[in-house]
Amino acid sequence: MIAHVVILGCGRSGTSIFGELFEGLGPYRYLFEPAFADLAGVDYAAGPVAMKVPKVPLGTPMTPGLPFVLDELLRLVPEPRVLYWQVRHPLDAICSLRPGISENWSHNPKPPSWQQLLERPLVERCAHHWAHINTHGYRAVAEHCEVNRFESTVHQPQETALRVCRQVGVNPADHESSIADWVRRVGNRKTPDAYEARRQVVWSRPDHQTRVERWRENLSAEDLDRVIPIVAEAAHSFDYELPPHRPPA
Repeated sequence: MIAHVVILGCGRSGTSIFGELFEGLGPYRYLFEPAFADLAGVDYAAGPVAMKVPKVPLGTPMTPGLPFVLDELLRLVPEPRVLYWQVRHPLDAICSLRPGISENWSHNPKPPSWQQLLERPLVERCAHHWAHINTHGYRAVAEHCEVNRFESTVHQPQETALRVCRQVGVNPADHESSIADWVRRVGNRKTPDAYEARRQVVWSRPDHQTRVERWRENLSAEDLDRVIPIVAEAAHSFDYELPPHRPPA
């Protein structure tokens, strides 16, 4: 039986391009950032559903680090289901978060202290955003989810697609064309003819040549000194390596 799928994680971590894999798989009905209130009306018996980051309105209850109440999600989305946690190296995610965080903190869920952070440098705000979601949000769902790394997705899209098909119960041989189309779109290059997740171009910037380790092009030594202490604990929990930190003089 094919499992329902819920894709979670911090914004600008590859959740959208990962979701587009399911959007192309014939058995799935794909929901992009659906309103959480709409999930109760989905006919899950009609076939497998894949969704990317359902959300509740700001100001309503949320599980810390998630844009909804987790127990409600588990109640609404029936078994079999697979939850994916999409994660990206924090330094690269910080670079990619900057446009949205600079525009009235447009990414959610915001850390509880976000309003007190508005006067801090932009890279620090992005670092706190990534750390909050990948600490508290991941901790809430860890026992329920599979981790999918951005770096594996862009470096090994074919292997990623085949692994995911096995995990959710899809026979990849039945969907070779759609998988091949997705694989062709995914890669580490950042050039005018390279892929963009279809619904996320608003946050894209042409200020780097590669997606993995873009931080080497975008972050200064001062930036690194500011953000590494904020993200270090969560980064190490996902086995991400960070450059040496220079403590303030």
